[in-house]
Amino acid sequence: VQLQASGGGLVQAGGSLRLSCAASKKIFGAIVLGWYRQAPGKDRELVASMTRDGNINYADSVKGRFTISRDNEKDTLYLQMNSLAPEDTAVYYCKIRWGSNYWGQGTQVTVSS
Repeated sequence: VQLQASGGGLVQAGGSLRLSCAASKKIFGAIVLGWYRQAPGKDRELVASMTRDGNINYADSVKGRFTISRDNEKDTLYLQMNSLAPEDTAVYYCKIRWGSNYWGQGTQVTVSS
């Protein structure tokens, strides 16, 4: 199983980006789908997650600004990020669990002030 994350880049504070995570396996049956991020010198942290039965959770720091979604037809997970701030700068990873966990390769998001 491969997860291909994309959509990162350099954006000014207040801007938006949409991350994509394309899976080589059908995501319809995935147990949990999520986005994580890791800033320099910090631990990897959960940003947003979505369970098979539709429960969605967000880190407090991104609530109201980020939206996780999925397209089962395209087997793709998304993270819409609005009102970006410099503290959102990190490498963003997608993770999908069917039986085991699978990670994408990470995509860099840099927010300039």
